[in-house]
Amino acid sequence: MYGKKTTSFRVDKSIELSKCATREDFGVSDKKLKKDLESIREELGDFQDTLYAHSKYSVLICLQGMDSAGKDSLIREVFKDFNARGVVVHSFKVPTKLELGHDFLWRHYIALPAKGKFGVFNRTHYENVLVTRVHPEYILGEHIPGIHSVSDIDQKFWNKRFEQINNFERHIAESGTIVFKFFLHLSKEEQRLRLLRRLELKRKNWKFSPADLEERKLWDTYQKFYEEAINETSKPHAPWYVIPADNKKEARVIVASVLLEELKKYKDIKEPELDDKIKANLAKYKEQLEKEV
Repeated sequence: MYGKKTTSFRVDKSIELSKCATREDFGVSDKKLKKDLESIREELGDFQDTLYAHSKYSVLICLQGMDSAGKDSLIREVFKDFNARGVVVHSFKVPTKLELGHDFLWRHYIALPAKGKFGVFNRTHYENVLVTRVHPEYILGEHIPGIHSVSDIDQKFWNKRFEQINNFERHIAESGTIVFKFFLHLSKEEQRLRLLRRLELKRKNWKFSPADLEERKLWDTYQKFYEEAINETSKPHAPWYVIPADNKKEARVIVASVLLEELKKYKDIKEPELDDKIKANLAKYKEQLEKEV
């Protein structure tokens, strides 16, 4: 990929987000990036068809990032050539009353892709160790035994939650779900420019909320907790990839390239063979249909 290995974006050891690039200059034109993405996503579309027919694995793609990091447009552009029957996108919002009546992983578990399908989580179970760490009062709405006030939510609580997430991802990986986790790493300055565009372009006004500016004030806190979450939960069976996101077109190519390169390693994912009896009679079935004309 333009002389850079996709594995260079994977988190295999402890990282510092402040030292991770938010922009990757491949030195190619936007036209070239667009053309390459079209080629990659066509291959991904073909793979999805095979995965659907094989029906023994599923693929879960988790997208996290600060507001305006480009998650929505990445989903639109990377999965454009997928058959609609084979990919399901879930955008997780503030938990509902029903969801709060269960453990924090419940709503994510029931949204997992079935075998043969791709699932995309736009914001994920990691919100439960990100937003809730920045705003620990939200935890009180989960009605957890022993948690009566914010003062009860200590580091041991968060370590336990990381352990629960790791166990959840290990379980689904062992059950045939191929897990990818992408953090779209946006710079604070690029977010400022994107928020300004939301205000300047009438067709994008609907995306803006004054709450975006309040959360922006907590930028450094979010970065700290993202860093810890990534370092605590990037495992061989469910690795994190830190994707430079200041340039949306480059970010899309990186994510698509990672998916294609890693999925190609599953050599056992093939279209099923026809039953020998059916295969032996293909000419007969063809002749039968042709006679109907």
